[in-house]
Amino acid sequence: MQRILLHDSRSGEPVGLQPVRPQADEFHVGIYACGPTVYSRIHIGNARPFVIFSLLKRFLEHDGRSVTLVVNVTDVNDKIYDAARAQNRPSAELAAEMTALYMADTDALELGRPDREPLASEAMPQIVAYIATLIERDHAYEQGGDVFFAVRSDSDYGKLSHRRLDDMDQGEGVEGAERKRDPLDFALWKAHKPDEDTFWESPWGPGRPGWHIECSAMAEDALGVNFDIHGGGSDLLFPHHENEAAQTRAARGDELARIWMHNGMIQATGEKMAKSVGNIAPLHEVIDRYGRDAIVMYLASGHYRQPLAFSEAALEQAKANVSRIREAARRLSPGSSDHALDELRNRFFESLANDFNTPEALAHLNEWIREATHPAIVGKGDEHLREMLGVLGLENLLAAPALAPADVEELAQKRELARAERDFAAADRLRDEIAALGWEVRDGQAGFELLPL
Repeated sequence: MQRILLHDSRSGEPVGLQPVRPQADEFHVGIYACGPTVYSRIHIGNARPFVIFSLLKRFLEHDGRSVTLVVNVTDVNDKIYDAARAQNRPSAELAAEMTALYMADTDALELGRPDREPLASEAMPQIVAYIATLIERDHAYEQGGDVFFAVRSDSDYGKLSHRRLDDMDQGEGVEGAERKRDPLDFALWKAHKPDEDTFWESPWGPGRPGWHIECSAMAEDALGVNFDIHGGGSDLLFPHHENEAAQTRAARGDELARIWMHNGMIQATGEKMAKSVGNIAPLHEVIDRYGRDAIVMYLASGHYRQPLAFSEAALEQAKANVSRIREAARRLSPGSSDHALDELRNRFFESLANDFNTPEALAHLNEWIREATHPAIVGKGDEHLREMLGVLGLENLLAAPALAPADVEELAQKRELARAERDFAAADRLRDEIAALGWEVRDGQAGFELLPL
């Protein structure tokens, strides 16, 4: 196994991935990544952490570790109540529908499912018990059916997001402000309101949990405390992850996670992609337009910690990269590689071991392809390509081209006839019709060839 370094947001430095419990299973890695709040269909920005942590799991397993990846679904939240109210429908019904669509949309990425996908609505016993422990330890208090976390009771509060207490705003607005002992405190449990159609019983009366306590409870239930990696978007660093970390320290006397990984936001027109600014691109629409291979390639093309620009040009470039790799794969046949290819393969995995640097790894992959398809060594080293593409979730690029449907084949035959008759206008029109059906017609000395776009 390689030495793997990952950037930890709390320390601000690369941290070696070491076994937390070597006496139990020194090769096991637990990862918890915050999933979506299901009040509408997810967009391409929501897909970035899903893809990053799915690929990280593949890399760690390739390196010889066993991995448990947990990605939750927040199906109890203010945004869900608001969206359901606007649609005049039950909030639980909306959450269930959007959860099913989230599963379908991420299934279309063909990266497999996380090992566990807990729902907040199914974690109420753990959540209520967690809050009760915080009250018993004087880190939380009840007021008028609401329960708040006493932020100043945690001396380490702010160390994850590197913020001063006096500069913080929990983003809860005026809700419950008059019941807080300190404006900095945040809600653990919210008393039931007349316009909220879903609620649960608790020792403090009917209501539902705050957002932050949900993830602390679900993460601990799945992985225990002091697990290896907690991930999510950089927009969750404060207050969500800061509050998760504080709750666990206060309730358990230990850290929730050892490494905190945060991915940068996808940006359109210079802004974070978000429903609130109206610049979202729904994931299912982007997949339909560009194909899952191009989407996975696009999301792997930037370093996970940096913002990633979203544009038609970026997606077209990813699509072209996919086509180039698929074409190179067709020119390779089973065989051993030479020393230069071995070195490039090793550099690919070394880049991933150094803070999961996928763009650098892709650069080594592209160099490998240039070398492997050189006339002097053509047909060598296909196992390297299979290995590298498998870690990136692009192993299907090695599959034999699909057979074109009969109607596409018929159009291609007509185009071939038009070219033979030197009717190039008709040939161009037929080529465009074939492309509109998702196929590329490629001419060669032995005739035409049909390849999926």
